[in-house]
Amino acid sequence: MTCLPANRLSRFPERSSSPRPPGRRARHIEEGGEHGMTDSPNSSRSAGESVGAALARWRRRKKISGQVLGDKVGMSQAKISRLETGASTPDPQDVRLIARGLELPADEVERLAALAEQSDEQFVEWQAVEPNLPNRQNFVKSLEAPVREVRVFQPAVVPGLLQTSEYARAILEAFRFEVGDGKAAGSDLAVQEAVAARMARSQALYEPDREFHFVMAETVLCNLVCGPLDMLGQIKRLREIAKRPNVAIRIVTLTQRWPVPPANGFELMGDRHVMADLINSSLVSRAGRRAVRQHRHVFDAFEAVATTDIEPILDKYEARYVQMLPGAAA
Repeated sequence: MTCLPANRLSRFPERSSSPRPPGRRARHIEEGGEHGMTDSPNSSRSAGESVGAALARWRRRKKISGQVLGDKVGMSQAKISRLETGASTPDPQDVRLIARGLELPADEVERLAALAEQSDEQFVEWQAVEPNLPNRQNFVKSLEAPVREVRVFQPAVVPGLLQTSEYARAILEAFRFEVGDGKAAGSDLAVQEAVAARMARSQALYEPDREFHFVMAETVLCNLVCGPLDMLGQIKRLREIAKRPNVAIRIVTLTQRWPVPPANGFELMGDRHVMADLINSSLVSRAGRRAVRQHRHVFDAFEAVATTDIEPILDKYEARYVQMLPGAAA
């Protein structure tokens, strides 16, 4: 209801005795403005307000500095600032921690956490990996380097970090024309450089403070992607790497039922990135924790049905490829 100016009230012969609704100033005070205060989550909230903006609004309303809040919840003032300004993607757990540190009502804590979940989903960005073969290996290495734990699933080929140079060359040769023009991205020189870069990546396996978890389908060993002699060399390398204390290699056998169809290979770099394989490229999720959680759930399901007793399986395929060597007895 709009209140009429005082000079217009005189046009009415009688004034109502019923209470007048509060004016704008009164409503403003009731809602927490000026001398009023409320913990209502709706107070001063604007439509489409981001999680960071909401946290900043609450912090100012509570008259707490970013430094004090950071000390209270165990975060740096810089991190609080990045979350409030939207410079970093809000993690739902961080949002809960900050909201509770601000002593917000329980329903507001959960509202902000849910908003962070939605924000997380919206920020999923799948980025195509560099098509140039050597650059792709260096790009993947840059994602792997900072993380302590790497998890890789492969349904068709030996994971890149476990490949021998001969096996890697055969795989990369097969993708010479992946960019569709057969030019420099798939040239002989590019393949050689990519193989060297992949071997350099694999040196991370020898860093004792890092962990590597590999799950492969048994069909990986069935697929003859290079000659029998090179397949034997690859099996030998799998045996050697499997003995390392920081490396776990598991195989899902041919007779094992899959909990989820093994549609494609993927690699999890810690809890921040996931790289999914396509026929002619790979995609990396750079900011989507939901995508990482989904792939981690699938990886854990595969790992649960895979066996660590891989020696008998390797023995079986070693015998098969020995029989395929030139001059082998029929």
